Amino acid sequence: MEKQEESRECDKGFSCSFMLLKPEEVKLIDLFRILFSSNLEDRKFVDSSSETEESFRYRWLIFISILAQKMLMLTSKPMAWMGSKIEMLLNLLAINNFLVLLRGKTKKPDKDSATFISFIGNMDKRMKLDSKIKPEHGCHYYSALSMMASKASYENRAYIETIVKDHWKMEYLGFFDHWNDYQEKATTQLFFMRDKSENHDTIVVAFRGTEPFDADAWCSDFDLSWYELQGMGKIHGGFMKALGLQKNVGWPMEYKANETRKEPLAYYFVRDKLKALLSESENTKYILTGHSLGGALAILFPSILFLHEEKLLLQRLEGVYTYGQPRVGDEKFGKYMESKLEEHKIHYFRIVYCNDMVPRLPYDDKDLLFKHFGTCVYYNRHYQGKKYQTRTISHRCRQYQ
Repeated sequence: MEKQEESRECDKGFSCSFMLLKPEEVKLIDLFRILFSSNLEDRKFVDSSSETEESFRYRWLIFISILAQKMLMLTSKPMAWMGSKIEMLLNLLAINNFLVLLRGKTKKPDKDSATFISFIGNMDKRMKLDSKIKPEHGCHYYSALSMMASKASYENRAYIETIVKDHWKMEYLGFFDHWNDYQEKATTQLFFMRDKSENHDTIVVAFRGTEPFDADAWCSDFDLSWYELQGMGKIHGGFMKALGLQKNVGWPMEYKANETRKEPLAYYFVRDKLKALLSESENTKYILTGHSLGGALAILFPSILFLHEEKLLLQRLEGVYTYGQPRVGDEKFGKYMESKLEEHKIHYFRIVYCNDMVPRLPYDDKDLLFKHFGTCVYYNRHYQGKKYQTRTISHRCRQYQ
């Protein structure tokens, strides 16, 4: 009875079934009890649409998911502090030579400046686009452009504006923060840019991925919650929340104003901004991209367009290009997306490096049932690439995903 009252209070009518984890409500003793009780319905920190009897392995994975999120919540401030100090040190060493450091006359890095580079950016400082690849090369060009945009998305606003305008000679359309209703803070970042010439006009939307010291983003990755949308399949709850799932109402067509939100929700903002930009010219197209968590958001964005039947945005979407993207849904969702992407002639390339752990998560097994879909461009440790169709993927490509 208590569970039914809770479900009515939190209306999830937009989803035909769901399983939500609420780590903020769990107590230590309750967490360990999950390992000894197969009925998840009895756990206050697990909200599900019906009585759920699960295997020990599945309950073990939920235990790990909640424990990881709990630890991340407790250590979020120390993680952010440590990340800030490491980035400051890396930039300090970059702008001051050894003799200057010895003399103590160092220049202090400005974390908001166009020269300040993130921890991830310090691992690969390339800024130039491959000049040999031109817009007329189609998917190869979009893939190369997407890769660099995905990399740039980890940087600050000033850096992104500078690299887009001064290095790539393109139009910078803004960097934006977006609200997460469930974490009750702005956890999603993205930027817009435009590559325009006489016979070519493409808007790029690049979603930022998981930063190494961002506990909120890691919580989204570890969250094994899922929602099943009618006719679509089960979708990863953590990624949907980061994209802009509205608390208690899901994915209504219209954006519902909420006084507690300090920033707009990502999906609705991107949708409305794209509509405005695309209305300027009938020749303008756009692509979506992102690395890691950003890749998950990039491919989930068109799934909500399909749900809302956004004809203009689906007609103008040239493709989705993701890098190191985790799994975002079950097999039914994968088949649904493949069918819809093919119907609307939307390219989808999922680029994977063999030693990257993220594309292997969440697990593809009998308990979690998450599946990849679409075209996989797989690179081995020698950076030799090969293209696979996920539905007929080879054993070699499968084992590395």
